[in-house]
Amino acid sequence: MRVASALKGLLKVREASAHCDIPCGIYDPVSAKIAAQTVQKMVLRIGALEPSDDASHANTLSRYVTVKEEHAELCKHELRVLWADYTWPGTDANEIAAKFNAALKLASQCKQTVSMDSAEALVAAVDDIASVFWATKGVEYSDPVAEVRYGT
Repeated sequence: MRVASALKGLLKVREASAHCDIPCGIYDPVSAKIAAQTVQKMVLRIGALEPSDDASHANTLSRYVTVKEEHAELCKHELRVLWADYTWPGTDANEIAAKFNAALKLASQCKQTVSMDSAEALVAAVDDIASVFWATKGVEYSDPVAEVRYGT
């Protein structure tokens, strides 16, 4: 094991990670949608949290913020993989790039703020990307369980 580590260092080999560097060919925007909905839910919960000076309030708030941040980053990761690895047949590359750019910026806004408008826009942007993705496969996109998944 030490030889392998030394060889990696000597050759300056870097490890890469992605959804699937093979590529496996299995893509679905639903993972980005679930992450975006989680951001939206955390914004809702942060807004509904009753102000308090006790430690449990601070603990709950910090947990909600952490989950919001992690899922906004997860959404960005899932979108970047989908954008970079899927071939997007029959689509305009500039249009796709603009959609992904907008969605990635929205995910960043969601990390920076606690804004329901930004969170809802992120979910809508992911849905827009999903519509284009499924259209490349000849399928009309719908997410009939989105409201149930999101819950109350």
